[in-house]
Order: sequence, then C-alpha cells, then structure tokens
Amino acid sequence: MHRYPAVADRFYPGNPRTLARAVQDMLPAQQPGTRKAIAVVAPHAGYMYSGAVAGEVIGLVDVPETVILLGPNHHGQGGPVALSTATWRMPLGDVPVDSAIAEELQAAPRSPIVADESAHRFEHSLEVQVPFLQAVQPRLHIVPITLSHLPYPVCVEVARVIADVIAASGKDILIVASSDMTHYESRQSAQAKDRMALDQIEALDAEGLYRTVTGHRITMCGVIPVTIALLAAVKLGASKAHVQIYTDSGAVSGDIDQVVGYAGVIVS
Repeated sequence: MHRYPAVADRFYPGNPRTLARAVQDMLPAQQPGTRKAIAVVAPHAGYMYSGAVAGEVIGLVDVPETVILLGPNHHGQGGPVALSTATWRMPLGDVPVDSAIAEELQAAPRSPIVADESAHRFEHSLEVQVPFLQAVQPRLHIVPITLSHLPYPVCVEVARVIADVIAASGKDILIVASSDMTHYESRQSAQAKDRMALDQIEALDAEGLYRTVTGHRITMCGVIPVTIALLAAVKLGASKAHVQIYTDSGAVSGDIDQVVGYAGVIVS
C-alpha cells in the first residue's frame, strides 16, 4: 500500500532534483553539531513562506531513524486520531512506516489511535515535513498521525500512549508536531496572540497552551498536535522548550495586514 503526494508541485517542488536543492538551501548553512531533542514544532505552509523555518528547526536537531509525525486534519476526513501505515511514495524516495511502533500505538490499552488512510490522502501538514527529514536521515521511518480537534482529556490519553510506547521501545524517536500559528490577521495582532501561545509552549504547559488558544480564539491550526507533543515530551523527561525562530508570511509577501505566523520550537 502506498500513500502518494497530495501537494507536490504546489507546496513544494515535485521534481526530485529541484526539491533536493530547495531543501538543502533551507537547512542551516552551518551546522555546528545537531542537538538532542525529544520533540520539535515546525510549520507546514508552502516552502516559499515557511520552508526556511521548518528547515532550520529540523536541521538543528538529531533526527533518528524513527519520527512520529503529528499534524492537524485540515480536511475533516477519516477518524479523529488517524494513523497511516502505508509506505509514503515521496519525490525524494519511498519512506516506510515504522510498523512495530505503529502496531504498539494501536495495541496500547485504551489507545484512541486507529489506522485510517483516508485522513491522510489529501492532508499536507505532515507531507511537507518529510523531505526535510529525508534530507538529514536517509534511513527515515515515519509514524504519521493526523488529529482532529480533540477535548483536552483525549489529548492526554493520546500523549500517554505515545510516551509509553516510545519509552518501552528502547528506540531513539523524535516527535515532530506540525503547526502554523495565527492565520490572516495583522502582523501586530498575530505577534501578540502568538506570543501568548509560545509563552505556554516555552513553559512546557500543555494545558495552558490548549486553554490559551481556545480562550483567546487563536487560529493556531496545530494546537492539538503541539499539545500532545508537549504532554508526551514532558512524560519522557523534557525540561526545556526554546522558540528557535518566529516569522510570518509578510516577510515574503510584503503584506503585513493579513499574515500567517510560523514558529520553529525545539523541546529537549
């Protein structure tokens, strides 16, 4: 079973050589040595807007052979916590799922995680991360999970399952949470709202993030993936979250009246 690209030639180049060059250009120019991370937050817009942010944050961390990808379900298809078990046929080569981890996530007691390819068929939030991960880890295996808007207690359950499976596996596994920040507000408004959300992330306060985004109506599309990533990371021993980079679409388009915010965060 294969999952084929949904947004190649739209969000990123579909030609393998062009894509490889683009990704290399967006990775850090000088890498003094990657750092160990439990999780990262990276944006998922078209590469011309947010690729440099995703490239920087992924390029600065040690990417192991297994990466759990958490992203929002923009299309509303499939289940609320949907796992893909297909091989992802990407322009830079096929990327298999870590089947052992995928099976454990589904088999865990009270696990809300269910295999469902329909949720992934048209979803871009995880797909756009994969070329960056391939560029720095040639033996990449992924565990892709899309998430609908979930009640906070369900986020806690999903995070518990992920953290327990990672801990029991004995493997080095990175969690990548895919999210853009505030959508289509002025730069001034977006920065103020995003700062509130990022303060909660830097405090490793997952519930605070969830409540802040909900309470202030912040249009952070990946709040559920980031909430779950924070909960799992803390359970796995995380003690620090650092906003490596923050920018918005206006830096490219010049339009600062209607921006989308992009943040790159490293959790360690």
